[in-house]
Parts: sequence; C-alpha cells; structure tokens
Amino acid sequence: MRAYYFDNVPGDQRLLHDSGRAVSEERLRSLGVLHWKVPIETPGGWGAQIDAVAAERSYKNRDTINVTREGLGDLYETKLKSFFEEHLHEDEEIRYILDGAGFFDVRELPTDEWIRIHILPGDLLVIPSGVYHRFTLDELNRIKALRLFKEEPKWTPHNRSAATDENPYRVEYVRSVSAAA
Repeated sequence: MRAYYFDNVPGDQRLLHDSGRAVSEERLRSLGVLHWKVPIETPGGWGAQIDAVAAERSYKNRDTINVTREGLGDLYETKLKSFFEEHLHEDEEIRYILDGAGFFDVRELPTDEWIRIHILPGDLLVIPSGVYHRFTLDELNRIKALRLFKEEPKWTPHNRSAATDENPYRVEYVRSVSAAA
C-alpha cells in the first residue's frame, strides 16, 4: 500500500495521478482509514490472520469480488463509473486484496483534498463509514478482493450531495475526526 495526494490532473483515472506528496499511515489512521499487510504467501496461509482481524473488529460475513472485463462483461464500464463516483457508505468498507490492484481515493478532512491509496495483493484496508471516497482499478484492469462485513453483505453507496452531508453516519464521521484532531 502506498498513499499520496491525488494530483487532480485530468486523464485516465487508472493512472497513478501521484502529486509527489506522500501521506503517512499515521495520517490515514487519523482519518479512520486502517491498513494491515497480510502477505498472500504467509506460511500456513493468510486465512488465520484475516480471521483474527475479523474477530477483533466483529466482521461476521465475507464474500469475494472479482472485477475484470471478462467477469463483468457488458457491465464492466458501468460498474467502474459507479465505483468512481464520490460516495459514502453507512458501513465500513473492508477489502483484502487477493490479486490485481486498484486505488481507493478518500477525502481528507478538513482540506477536502483527495488522498489516493494504491492497494496491492496482501493489503487489508478498512475505509470507515461516513467518509467520502471512490474506487478505481489501476492499469492492470483487474482486482480480486475478499470483502468483509459486520452484518449481511451489502454495498449501498450514497453519492455526495448536500443531503448526504447531513447523513447521520457522515455527521458522526466528521465529528469523530474533528475531535481527534
């Protein structure tokens, strides 16, 4: 995992868009974004480490998502566009990357700048509920990820708007980050 400020230069969203300004894991943690490195080649398998994090954070369910042109067919471009729209969720978004790669962009508070997080196999990333973010593949054009959920699997995006700014999960996220600052 590597994090940095997005350069905001127009162009293909799958490119690095690296401003040259790095973002530390400490800064990500202050925004509620958590990261663990659990190598795919872990002796005895990565499952036990993922299970330990899942137990610690009360994740009860999981599934696997495979985003590829071949796997999604005609829905590929539509799905990528929807993933890249700025939105929030009322649940944490938890991904353990099994193959491929992509980018999660999260909005920094209070600057509202994009922080780009490049995720690779072995990265376990938690995006907190209430944070504005978006996702895209990188130039590999594929990602396979284990998704973890506290309750039943769901993925309900709430696109950014004045109404979404008043969403109780957004309000609580802003309050918690502001209080920690």
